[in-house]
Amino acid sequence: MNDRWKPSVTVAAVIEHEGRYLLVEEETPEGLRLNNPAGHLEAGETPEQGVVREALEETARTFVPECVVGLYLSRFQRAATGEDVTYLRLAYGGTAGEADPARSLDEGIVRTLWMTLDEVRASRDRHRSSLLLRCIEDHAAGRRLPLDTVYADPTLLEPERK
Repeated sequence: MNDRWKPSVTVAAVIEHEGRYLLVEEETPEGLRLNNPAGHLEAGETPEQGVVREALEETARTFVPECVVGLYLSRFQRAATGEDVTYLRLAYGGTAGEADPARSLDEGIVRTLWMTLDEVRASRDRHRSSLLLRCIEDHAAGRRLPLDTVYADPTLLEPERK
């Protein structure tokens, strides 16, 4: 039996344009919640590839990462089921193009919306997690790490054989 602790790895896009941040409104077991465009990292993809994919799936917009905003750990316990998950989130800042009207949003995403920092702060009771505001606050404060802060070894795509 393997009792090794394994956090769920997620990626998130922090997209700001003219003082507003792009968020998604999504269906969750707790009701409609707001979140950064975000999701789980998939096997065989780099975090940068994952955040581009997730942003496209959830917003129908092409996301271009420009920096790493931060790496975050959080824990979530779902009252109804007792589910207890620790998340490791890699948040990327960048820009997004116009929404592609031919693309549908990912299942569970109701809509996208642009909100000011004050509007995000005022909607805390609707946030999917506390990391939504933390990532945006860090971005607004000017936190920018180079993209190469997160290194993806080539063995991620082609495992080393020994």
